[in-house]
Amino acid sequence: MRVSEPEVCALCGGRGLRLIERDGQRFAAECDCQREKRQAARLRRVRIPERYTHCSLESFETRFPGADPSLGMALLAARRFAEGYPVETAGRGLLLTGSIGAGKTHLAVGLVRELVEQRGATGIFCDYRELLKQIQHSYNPQVMTTEMEILRPVFEAEVLLLDELGAVKPTDWVWDTVAHILNTRYNDRKTTLITTNYANAPAALVQAVSVSDRDVAKRREETLGDRIGERMRSRLHEMCITVTMQGADFRQTVRRASFL
Repeated sequence: MRVSEPEVCALCGGRGLRLIERDGQRFAAECDCQREKRQAARLRRVRIPERYTHCSLESFETRFPGADPSLGMALLAARRFAEGYPVETAGRGLLLTGSIGAGKTHLAVGLVRELVEQRGATGIFCDYRELLKQIQHSYNPQVMTTEMEILRPVFEAEVLLLDELGAVKPTDWVWDTVAHILNTRYNDRKTTLITTNYANAPAALVQAVSVSDRDVAKRREETLGDRIGERMRSRLHEMCITVTMQGADFRQTVRRASFL
């Protein structure tokens, strides 16, 4: 199969520099194509999954039939965050919480793209479940990767997008690992964007006192406090601005898969 030749910039002819005339003088300046190449390279390093590479703030839909008003408010919050980054945000992030299919990952990815493309930021996308699997796998003596090698880019990323927080069944090890990640980024004042399907509410079992209350609590929907621990949920209040997104599952109501 013949490999197509890369496109040559029409402005600079592939040299990376172009002549600029100003006040009667001519001088060489970096071509816009070089800035775009660096921008594209930063975006590739974010490692956005293929399913979400199309996502942007511009493509986030808020006016489809039956759309909840919270979606428009969430988009506005994301735009304001991008405009204020990094001075006004001062190391804080966003916690996008709400119902399944409301578009939390789309909005978070769109925000990361905006920070990379318009603010020159660098970042990394991490699926919460996959990250924990990689860490656990590193404990295998036959695996050459260490836990610290996996966590170092997570700790050091200027912007971390942690998708589906709370999606793994909680254990003491899970809670300790989450605490390690969030506390490290909190102490280093790093920006963390988080999505979760769990309501940002206290642990249900913590609130239950009597035996009958506990039985009721177990039948209730789990909260973020249940999944990551109340101490870490409290820490998120210091790290992130909470944005709640409600509404029917967009994938089921608007963008259902079809062969037609």
